[in-house]
Amino acid sequence: MASSAVALRRVVQRYGPMLLAVVVAAAVWASAAGDLGVRSPLPSAVVLLIVLGSAWAAGTVRTRLWPLFLAAAVGWLVLAAAAAGVLASYQAGLRLRGRQLAGYLAGAALVLGGGVLVGLAVGGVRRITTAATGNVLLLAACLVGLPLVFGLWVRARQDTLAALRDRAERLEREQEARADRVRAEERTRIAREMHDVVAHRVSLMVVHAGALEVTAVDPATVEAAALIRTTGRQALTDLRAVLGVLRQAGPAVTPERGLDALDELIGESRAAGLRVSRQDEGVPTALPATLGRTAYRVVREALTNVRKHAADAETTVCLRYLPDGLEVLVRNGPSEGGSTLPGAGQGLLGLRERVELLGGRLEATPVDGGFLVRALIPLAVVA
Repeated sequence: MASSAVALRRVVQRYGPMLLAVVVAAAVWASAAGDLGVRSPLPSAVVLLIVLGSAWAAGTVRTRLWPLFLAAAVGWLVLAAAAAGVLASYQAGLRLRGRQLAGYLAGAALVLGGGVLVGLAVGGVRRITTAATGNVLLLAACLVGLPLVFGLWVRARQDTLAALRDRAERLEREQEARADRVRAEERTRIAREMHDVVAHRVSLMVVHAGALEVTAVDPATVEAAALIRTTGRQALTDLRAVLGVLRQAGPAVTPERGLDALDELIGESRAAGLRVSRQDEGVPTALPATLGRTAYRVVREALTNVRKHAADAETTVCLRYLPDGLEVLVRNGPSEGGSTLPGAGQGLLGLRERVELLGGRLEATPVDGGFLVRALIPLAVVA
Protein backbone atom coordinates (compact mmCIF):
# COMPACT_ATOMS: atom_id res chain seq x y z
CA MET A 1 0.00 0.00 0.00
CA ALA A 2 2.78 2.42 0.91
CA SER A 3 4.70 1.63 -2.27
CA SER A 4 1.56 2.24 -4.36
CA ALA A 5 1.06 5.62 -2.70
CA VAL A 6 4.68 6.58 -3.36
CA ALA A 7 4.39 5.49 -7.00
CA LEU A 8 1.18 7.49 -7.43
CA ARG A 9 2.81 10.55 -5.86
CA ARG A 10 5.73 10.30 -8.27
CA VAL A 11 3.39 10.04 -11.26
CA VAL A 12 1.45 13.10 -10.09
CA GLN A 13 4.65 15.09 -9.53
CA ARG A 14 5.94 14.18 -12.96
CA TYR A 15 2.83 14.49 -15.10
CA GLY A 16 0.65 16.79 -12.95
CA PRO A 17 1.65 20.11 -14.58
CA MET A 18 1.12 18.69 -18.06
CA LEU A 19 -2.31 17.33 -17.14
CA LEU A 20 -3.26 20.62 -15.48
CA ALA A 21 -2.23 22.56 -18.59
CA VAL A 22 -4.36 20.31 -20.80
CA VAL A 23 -7.42 20.66 -18.53
CA VAL A 24 -7.14 24.46 -18.37
CA ALA A 25 -6.64 24.73 -22.14
CA ALA A 26 -9.66 22.52 -22.83
CA ALA A 27 -11.83 24.48 -20.37
CA VAL A 28 -10.84 27.87 -21.87
CA TRP A 29 -11.50 26.62 -25.41
CA ALA A 30 -14.88 25.18 -24.40
CA SER A 31 -15.78 28.47 -22.73
CA ALA A 32 -14.90 30.46 -25.84
CA ALA A 33 -16.87 28.00 -27.96
CA GLY A 34 -19.95 28.48 -25.79
CA ASP A 35 -19.97 24.99 -24.29
CA LEU A 36 -19.00 26.19 -20.78
CA GLY A 37 -19.67 29.90 -21.06
CA VAL A 38 -20.42 32.75 -23.42
CA ARG A 39 -19.51 32.16 -27.05
CA SER A 40 -16.79 34.57 -28.16
CA PRO A 41 -17.05 36.45 -31.46
CA LEU A 42 -13.26 36.86 -31.65
CA PRO A 43 -11.24 35.14 -34.39
CA SER A 44 -10.09 31.59 -33.70
CA ALA A 45 -6.45 32.70 -33.85
CA VAL A 46 -6.96 35.08 -30.91
CA VAL A 47 -8.84 32.45 -28.96
CA LEU A 48 -6.10 29.89 -29.66
CA LEU A 49 -3.45 32.34 -28.50
CA ILE A 50 -5.26 32.87 -25.18
CA VAL A 51 -5.78 29.10 -24.82
CA LEU A 52 -2.08 28.39 -25.33
CA GLY A 53 -1.10 31.19 -22.95
CA SER A 54 -3.42 29.84 -20.27
CA ALA A 55 -2.06 26.30 -20.75
CA TRP A 56 1.54 27.51 -20.45
CA ALA A 57 0.73 29.52 -17.32
CA ALA A 58 -0.99 26.51 -15.72
CA GLY A 59 1.97 24.26 -16.57
CA THR A 60 4.48 26.60 -14.90
CA VAL A 61 2.43 27.29 -11.76
CA ARG A 62 4.86 25.39 -9.52
CA THR A 63 7.70 27.81 -10.21
CA ARG A 64 5.91 31.16 -10.73
CA LEU A 65 2.43 32.55 -10.20
CA TRP A 66 2.31 35.80 -12.14
CA PRO A 67 1.74 34.13 -15.58
CA LEU A 68 -1.31 32.35 -14.14
CA PHE A 69 -2.69 35.57 -12.61
CA LEU A 70 -2.19 37.38 -15.95
CA ALA A 71 -3.78 34.54 -17.93
CA ALA A 72 -6.75 34.51 -15.51
CA ALA A 73 -7.31 38.24 -15.96
CA VAL A 74 -6.99 38.13 -19.75
CA GLY A 75 -9.14 35.01 -20.05
CA TRP A 76 -11.93 36.56 -17.97
CA LEU A 77 -11.91 40.02 -19.56
CA VAL A 78 -11.59 38.81 -23.15
CA LEU A 79 -13.38 35.44 -23.21
CA ALA A 80 -15.24 35.32 -19.87
CA ALA A 81 -13.35 32.05 -19.29
CA ALA A 82 -13.18 31.05 -15.62
CA ALA A 83 -10.80 28.04 -15.63
CA ALA A 84 -7.55 29.98 -15.16
CA GLY A 85 -9.25 32.23 -12.58
CA VAL A 86 -10.36 29.29 -10.43
CA LEU A 87 -6.85 27.83 -10.48
CA ALA A 88 -5.33 31.23 -9.71
CA SER A 89 -7.59 31.73 -6.66
CA TYR A 90 -6.72 28.26 -5.33
CA GLN A 91 -2.99 28.88 -5.76
CA ALA A 92 -3.31 32.28 -4.09
CA GLY A 93 -4.93 30.71 -1.03
CA LEU A 94 -2.35 27.95 -1.01
CA ARG A 95 0.82 30.03 -1.44
CA LEU A 96 0.19 33.69 -0.68
CA ARG A 97 0.13 35.33 2.75
CA GLY A 98 -0.40 38.76 4.22
CA ARG A 99 -0.02 41.67 1.83
CA GLN A 100 0.43 39.41 -1.17
CA LEU A 101 -2.93 37.77 -0.54
CA ALA A 102 -4.56 41.14 0.04
CA GLY A 103 -3.05 42.36 -3.23
CA TYR A 104 -4.46 39.35 -5.05
CA LEU A 105 -7.95 40.01 -3.65
CA ALA A 106 -7.73 43.62 -4.75
CA GLY A 107 -6.63 42.55 -8.23
CA ALA A 108 -9.43 39.98 -8.43
CA ALA A 109 -11.97 42.66 -7.49
CA LEU A 110 -10.62 44.91 -10.24
CA VAL A 111 -10.82 42.09 -12.81
CA LEU A 112 -14.41 41.28 -11.81
CA GLY A 113 -15.26 44.95 -12.02
CA GLY A 114 -13.64 45.14 -15.44
CA GLY A 115 -15.68 42.11 -16.47
CA VAL A 116 -18.83 43.98 -15.49
CA LEU A 117 -17.84 46.96 -17.65
CA VAL A 118 -17.00 44.67 -20.59
CA GLY A 119 -20.36 42.90 -20.19
CA LEU A 120 -22.21 46.23 -20.19
CA ALA A 121 -20.32 47.32 -23.31
CA VAL A 122 -20.79 44.06 -25.24
CA GLY A 123 -24.37 43.45 -24.14
CA GLY A 124 -26.40 40.39 -24.95
CA VAL A 125 -25.64 37.14 -23.17
CA ARG A 126 -22.27 38.50 -21.99
CA ARG A 127 -24.05 41.32 -20.17
CA ILE A 128 -26.49 38.96 -18.47
CA THR A 129 -23.69 36.57 -17.47
CA THR A 130 -21.04 38.97 -16.21
CA ALA A 131 -22.84 42.23 -15.44
CA ALA A 132 -26.06 41.21 -13.67
CA THR A 133 -25.82 41.79 -9.91
CA GLY A 134 -26.77 38.27 -8.88
CA ASN A 135 -24.46 36.68 -11.41
CA VAL A 136 -21.57 38.95 -10.37
CA LEU A 137 -21.94 37.87 -6.75
CA LEU A 138 -22.20 34.20 -7.75
CA LEU A 139 -19.16 34.49 -10.00
CA ALA A 140 -17.20 36.21 -7.24
CA ALA A 141 -17.98 33.31 -4.93
CA CYS A 142 -17.21 30.60 -7.51
CA LEU A 143 -14.16 32.20 -9.14
CA VAL A 144 -12.53 33.71 -6.06
CA GLY A 145 -14.18 32.81 -2.77
CA LEU A 146 -14.52 29.02 -2.82
CA PRO A 147 -11.17 28.22 -4.53
CA LEU A 148 -9.43 30.68 -2.22
CA VAL A 149 -10.95 29.13 0.92
CA PHE A 150 -10.09 25.65 -0.29
CA GLY A 151 -6.48 26.71 -0.91
CA LEU A 152 -6.31 28.23 2.58
CA TRP A 153 -7.65 24.99 4.09
CA VAL A 154 -5.12 22.85 2.21
CA ARG A 155 -2.31 25.16 3.35
CA ALA A 156 -3.48 25.03 6.96
CA ARG A 157 -3.64 21.25 6.79
CA GLN A 158 -0.11 21.10 5.37
CA ASP A 159 1.15 23.41 8.10
CA THR A 160 -0.51 21.25 10.76
CA LEU A 161 0.99 18.05 9.36
CA ALA A 162 4.42 19.68 9.14
CA ALA A 163 4.15 20.85 12.76
CA LEU A 164 3.11 17.36 13.89
CA ARG A 165 5.96 15.83 11.92
CA ASP A 166 8.47 18.23 13.45
CA ARG A 167 7.11 17.49 16.90
CA ALA A 168 7.33 13.74 16.35
CA GLU A 169 10.91 14.06 15.10
CA ARG A 170 11.81 16.24 18.09
CA LEU A 171 10.28 13.75 20.51
CA GLU A 172 12.13 10.92 18.78
CA ARG A 173 15.42 12.80 19.08
CA GLU A 174 14.73 13.49 22.76
CA GLN A 175 13.89 9.82 23.34
CA GLU A 176 17.09 8.72 21.60
CA ALA A 177 19.06 11.19 23.71
CA ARG A 178 17.50 9.81 26.89
CA ALA A 179 18.20 6.25 25.77
CA ASP A 180 21.83 7.16 25.02
CA ARG A 181 22.14 8.75 28.45
CA VAL A 182 20.69 5.67 30.14
CA ARG A 183 23.02 3.39 28.17
CA ALA A 184 26.00 5.54 29.10
CA GLU A 185 25.04 5.41 32.78
CA GLU A 186 24.57 1.64 32.59
CA ARG A 187 27.95 1.19 30.88
CA THR A 188 29.59 3.30 33.56
CA ARG A 189 27.95 1.23 36.29
CA ILE A 190 29.02 -2.04 34.66
CA ALA A 191 32.57 -0.73 34.23
CA ARG A 192 32.72 0.29 37.88
CA GLU A 193 31.49 -3.11 39.06
CA MET A 194 33.88 -4.97 36.76
CA HIS A 195 36.75 -2.84 38.01
CA ASP A 196 35.83 -3.33 41.66
CA VAL A 197 35.29 -7.09 41.44
CA VAL A 198 36.93 -8.71 38.41
CA ALA A 199 40.01 -6.50 38.15
CA HIS A 200 40.65 -6.86 41.86
CA ARG A 201 40.46 -10.66 41.73
CA VAL A 202 42.67 -10.92 38.65
CA SER A 203 45.22 -8.60 40.24
CA LEU A 204 45.36 -10.84 43.30
CA MET A 205 45.84 -13.85 41.05
CA VAL A 206 48.76 -12.13 39.30
CA VAL A 207 50.36 -11.19 42.61
CA HIS A 208 50.08 -14.71 44.02
CA ALA A 209 51.38 -16.22 40.79
CA GLY A 210 54.37 -13.89 40.92
CA ALA A 211 55.06 -14.84 44.51
CA LEU A 212 54.80 -18.53 43.63
CA GLU A 213 57.19 -18.04 40.71
CA VAL A 214 59.78 -16.53 43.05
CA THR A 215 59.45 -18.99 45.92
CA ALA A 216 58.83 -22.24 44.06
CA VAL A 217 61.65 -24.74 43.65
CA ASP A 218 60.15 -27.15 41.13
CA PRO A 219 60.88 -25.91 37.54
CA ALA A 220 57.46 -27.06 36.33
CA THR A 221 55.77 -25.06 39.09
CA VAL A 222 57.86 -22.00 38.27
CA GLU A 223 56.95 -22.30 34.59
CA ALA A 224 53.24 -22.71 35.38
CA ALA A 225 53.31 -19.74 37.77
CA ALA A 226 55.02 -17.60 35.11
CA LEU A 227 52.37 -18.59 32.58
CA ILE A 228 49.58 -17.74 35.03
CA ARG A 229 51.18 -14.38 35.81
CA THR A 230 51.65 -13.51 32.11
CA THR A 231 48.10 -14.57 31.24
CA GLY A 232 46.71 -12.60 34.17
CA ARG A 233 48.54 -9.46 33.10
CA GLN A 234 47.23 -9.87 29.56
CA ALA A 235 43.74 -10.33 31.00
CA LEU A 236 44.14 -7.10 32.99
CA THR A 237 45.24 -5.27 29.85
CA ASP A 238 42.23 -6.55 27.91
CA LEU A 239 39.97 -5.74 30.84
CA ARG A 240 41.25 -2.15 30.98
CA ALA A 241 40.54 -1.80 27.25
CA VAL A 242 37.00 -3.09 27.71
CA LEU A 243 36.45 -0.79 30.68
CA GLY A 244 37.65 2.13 28.60
CA VAL A 245 35.10 1.26 25.93
CA LEU A 246 32.33 0.99 28.51
CA ARG A 247 33.17 4.44 29.85
CA GLN A 248 33.01 6.07 26.42
CA ALA A 249 30.23 8.62 26.04
CA GLY A 250 29.72 7.85 22.35
CA PRO A 251 28.98 4.57 20.58
CA ALA A 252 31.14 1.79 21.93
CA VAL A 253 33.75 0.34 19.60
CA THR A 254 35.15 -2.86 21.07
CA PRO A 255 38.90 -3.21 20.48
CA GLU A 256 39.12 -6.45 18.56
CA ARG A 257 42.14 -8.27 17.22
CA GLY A 258 42.48 -9.47 13.67
CA LEU A 259 44.44 -12.07 11.75
CA ASP A 260 47.68 -10.22 12.47
CA ALA A 261 47.36 -11.45 16.07
CA LEU A 262 46.62 -15.06 15.11
CA ASP A 263 50.20 -16.26 15.70
CA GLU A 264 50.14 -14.71 19.17
CA LEU A 265 46.86 -16.50 19.91
CA ILE A 266 48.31 -19.83 18.79
CA GLY A 267 51.42 -19.18 20.86
CA GLU A 268 49.31 -18.58 23.95
CA SER A 269 47.47 -21.85 23.30
CA ARG A 270 50.77 -23.70 22.95
CA ALA A 271 51.99 -22.16 26.20
CA ALA A 272 48.80 -23.46 27.84
CA GLY A 273 49.69 -27.01 26.73
CA LEU A 274 47.84 -27.41 23.41
CA ARG A 275 49.54 -29.00 20.43
CA VAL A 276 48.54 -26.50 17.75
CA SER A 277 49.91 -26.06 14.25
CA ARG A 278 49.02 -23.48 11.63
CA GLN A 279 48.64 -23.93 7.87
CA ASP A 280 47.96 -21.29 5.22
CA GLU A 281 46.69 -22.27 1.76
CA GLY A 282 46.32 -20.05 -1.25
CA VAL A 283 47.77 -16.59 -1.87
CA PRO A 284 47.43 -14.32 1.19
CA THR A 285 45.70 -11.06 0.28
CA ALA A 286 44.65 -7.94 2.14
CA LEU A 287 41.31 -8.61 3.82
CA PRO A 288 38.73 -6.21 5.26
CA ALA A 289 39.14 -5.54 8.96
CA THR A 290 35.68 -6.93 9.74
CA LEU A 291 36.50 -10.22 8.05
CA GLY A 292 39.83 -10.48 9.86
CA ARG A 293 38.26 -9.86 13.26
CA THR A 294 35.58 -12.46 12.62
CA ALA A 295 38.14 -15.05 11.50
CA TYR A 296 40.20 -14.36 14.63
CA ARG A 297 37.14 -14.88 16.82
CA VAL A 298 36.37 -18.18 15.07
CA VAL A 299 39.86 -19.49 15.81
CA ARG A 300 39.81 -18.18 19.39
CA GLU A 301 36.46 -19.79 20.19
CA ALA A 302 37.49 -23.08 18.58
CA LEU A 303 40.77 -23.23 20.51
CA THR A 304 38.92 -22.38 23.71
CA ASN A 305 36.63 -25.37 23.16
CA VAL A 306 39.63 -27.59 22.45
CA ARG A 307 41.22 -26.57 25.75
CA LYS A 308 37.96 -27.34 27.56
CA HIS A 309 37.18 -30.71 26.02
CA ALA A 310 40.22 -32.13 24.20
CA ALA A 311 43.35 -30.53 25.65
CA ASP A 312 45.54 -33.50 24.69
CA ALA A 313 44.42 -33.65 21.03
CA GLU A 314 46.42 -32.60 17.98
CA THR A 315 44.89 -29.39 16.61
CA THR A 316 45.34 -27.72 13.23
CA VAL A 317 44.39 -24.16 12.32
CA CYS A 318 44.09 -23.69 8.57
CA LEU A 319 43.41 -20.49 6.62
CA ARG A 320 42.39 -20.94 2.99
CA TYR A 321 42.55 -17.75 0.90
CA LEU A 322 39.88 -18.12 -1.77
CA PRO A 323 39.27 -15.78 -4.72
CA ASP A 324 35.93 -14.70 -3.25
CA GLY A 325 36.50 -15.07 0.48
CA LEU A 326 38.31 -16.77 3.34
CA GLU A 327 37.81 -20.24 4.76
CA VAL A 328 38.83 -20.88 8.37
CA LEU A 329 39.20 -24.45 9.63
CA VAL A 330 40.10 -25.54 13.16
CA ARG A 331 40.29 -29.31 13.54
CA ASN A 332 41.32 -31.37 16.53
CA GLY A 333 41.94 -35.08 16.63
CA PRO A 334 40.60 -37.66 19.09
CA SER A 335 41.06 -37.02 22.79
CA GLU A 336 42.17 -39.75 25.17
CA GLY A 337 40.73 -38.15 28.30
CA GLY A 338 37.66 -36.13 29.25
CA SER A 339 34.82 -35.58 26.86
CA THR A 340 35.49 -37.09 23.48
CA LEU A 341 33.79 -34.38 21.48
CA PRO A 342 32.87 -30.80 22.39
CA GLY A 343 29.32 -29.61 21.94
CA ALA A 344 28.23 -26.47 20.12
CA GLY A 345 27.62 -24.22 23.12
CA GLN A 346 26.53 -20.61 23.43
CA GLY A 347 29.91 -19.38 22.19
CA LEU A 348 29.54 -21.16 18.87
CA LEU A 349 25.92 -20.07 18.56
CA GLY A 350 26.90 -16.42 18.94
CA LEU A 351 29.80 -16.92 16.57
CA ARG A 352 27.51 -18.51 13.97
CA GLU A 353 25.26 -15.44 14.11
CA ARG A 354 28.27 -13.17 13.66
CA VAL A 355 29.46 -15.11 10.60
CA GLU A 356 25.98 -15.21 9.06
CA LEU A 357 25.68 -11.43 9.44
CA LEU A 358 28.61 -11.19 7.02
CA GLY A 359 26.88 -13.48 4.56
CA GLY A 360 28.92 -16.55 5.46
CA ARG A 361 28.24 -19.83 7.21
CA LEU A 362 29.76 -21.70 10.12
CA GLU A 363 29.77 -25.46 10.71
CA ALA A 364 30.76 -27.33 13.87
CA THR A 365 30.67 -31.12 13.40
CA PRO A 366 32.38 -34.28 14.72
CA VAL A 367 34.97 -35.68 12.29
CA ASP A 368 36.92 -38.98 12.71
CA GLY A 369 36.70 -38.97 16.49
CA GLY A 370 37.66 -35.32 16.68
CA PHE A 371 35.89 -32.07 15.94
CA LEU A 372 35.91 -29.59 13.07
CA VAL A 373 34.94 -25.91 13.14
CA ARG A 374 34.67 -24.49 9.62
CA ALA A 375 33.75 -20.92 8.70
CA LEU A 376 33.39 -19.60 5.16
CA ILE A 377 33.23 -15.81 4.94
CA PRO A 378 32.71 -14.18 1.52
CA LEU A 379 34.37 -10.96 0.47
CA ALA A 380 31.41 -9.56 -1.48
CA VAL A 381 29.14 -8.84 1.52
CA VAL A 382 31.98 -7.66 3.77
CA ALA A 383 33.32 -5.24 1.21
